[in-house]
Amino acid sequence: MSLAILPGSFDPMTLGHRALAKEVAEQYDEVVVAVMINRDKTYLFPLEERVRLAELTLKGIPNVRVIADEGMLIDLFDRLGADAVCKGWRNGEDLAYEESMAEWNRAHNPRFVTRLFPAKEAWEDCSSTRVRELLQTGGDLSSLLAPDAYSYLKEKQYV
Repeated sequence: MSLAILPGSFDPMTLGHRALAKEVAEQYDEVVVAVMINRDKTYLFPLEERVRLAELTLKGIPNVRVIADEGMLIDLFDRLGADAVCKGWRNGEDLAYEESMAEWNRAHNPRFVTRLFPAKEAWEDCSSTRVRELLQTGGDLSSLLAPDAYSYLKEKQYV
C-alpha cells in the first residue's frame, strides 16, 4: 500500500490545496495531510483550527486523512513509512524553495522522496496568504475556500 504525505502550514487550507490533495490521492493508496508547525511563521489560526479547516476542505476524498504534527517532516516520513512527500508549486519562486527543501530533506534522510506538482492554471493565484489578506479586508473568499470551511470561519467570527 502506497502512502504520501502532503505537508504544510495550511493557514488556512485553500481550494488549491484541495485540488493538489485530490491529484495526489489519485496516485497513492493513502494520503496523510500533515498540518505542520513552522517555528519561523506567525499563524492567524491556531493548530487545532487549521486541522479542522483542512478536514472540512478535504471532506469527501476517501483516501485522505488529516493529522497535526509538531515535529520535523523527515522524522514524520519515517514514522509513517511514507513513500513520498508531495508538494505543490505555483511559480518559479515556489519551485526553487521546494527544490531546496527537497535537497535538504534528502541529505538528512536518504530514504526521503519528494514529488513536486505544478499548480493547475486555475489555482496559480490561490494561496493562504491571499485568504488571510481577504479576511482582513472583507473580500470575497468563495473562489478560494471550500464552502464548509467558509461556514466554519463565519461561525468562529473570522469573517
